[in-house]
Amino acid sequence: MLRNGVLIAMAANALIGVSLVWDKILLRRPATRSVPSYVFWLGAMSIFGLLLAPFGFHIPAARFAVLGFVAGIVHLIANFFYYEALQRGEASDTLAIMGGLSPTATVLIALGLLKQPLGGHGLSGFTLLVAGGFVMFLAEGVVWRKVLAPVLLSAAFFGLTNVLQKLVFDETGFVTGYVFFTLGTFAGALLLLIPPKWRRQIFVKSKEASPRSRFWYFVNRFISGVGSFLIFLAISRGSPAVVDAISGIRYAIIFVAAWLITRYRPAWLREEFTGWALIAKTAGTVLVIAGLVIVGIEGETPAG
Repeated sequence: MLRNGVLIAMAANALIGVSLVWDKILLRRPATRSVPSYVFWLGAMSIFGLLLAPFGFHIPAARFAVLGFVAGIVHLIANFFYYEALQRGEASDTLAIMGGLSPTATVLIALGLLKQPLGGHGLSGFTLLVAGGFVMFLAEGVVWRKVLAPVLLSAAFFGLTNVLQKLVFDETGFVTGYVFFTLGTFAGALLLLIPPKWRRQIFVKSKEASPRSRFWYFVNRFISGVGSFLIFLAISRGSPAVVDAISGIRYAIIFVAAWLITRYRPAWLREEFTGWALIAKTAGTVLVIAGLVIVGIEGETPAG
């Protein structure tokens, strides 16, 4: 499994899907509602990626060290807009837009920078995975003026991150590339401390949160961190566009989890799952599953 990008991406997106539903619940609570504070701790905790250094780190060419570092900063910017969109809209539809836009941005950027934008996979499986994301967000009316800007910016920055990291991994190996990436993410977190308003939010909101809220926040950050680590491991093993397209899994999980929480714990999270919304979200999930099957069949290796 650890040699197959598709399988790694599936496991990664399953973890991230669970984490995003948890994030949506936390972002509804006053003590954990600040997006700058949320993203700061996400970036600050990335420094633990340096623990990989003893397992194959070496000093690469300067340009690839810089490229990996910049990719880390870009990734934190993408996450900032990602959580901004999550805070503004419903988890199961607003983030599903990313299931269509982010891999599209990745493949468009990859066309100019990578020799094989789809990594040997055919177009049909990729198209189904992306279509699944678009169908999910068509499930119900999205208030575009609220979410369009952060969604588009997040998709573009995630696409750029994925391609930059693939370029770095191909030249430096996974461990070296990931170490410079985490250094960039940590530096990006420190930059969030510069605006006084954000600095107050980061430290004041963190102090105001109850010990229980802080505990579950960091548990969730750990789950999200493992998922993010596996995403970049998958990118190092395969096509960034296909790995990003497999993010449809996380939206299928968000769909199921949001439905269960709405049904059994509406005080935590309440979303609409009736009529056309239910049909469209189910259809989007089916498209994602079909796309995964085809991507597996089209894989270059027996593992695929």
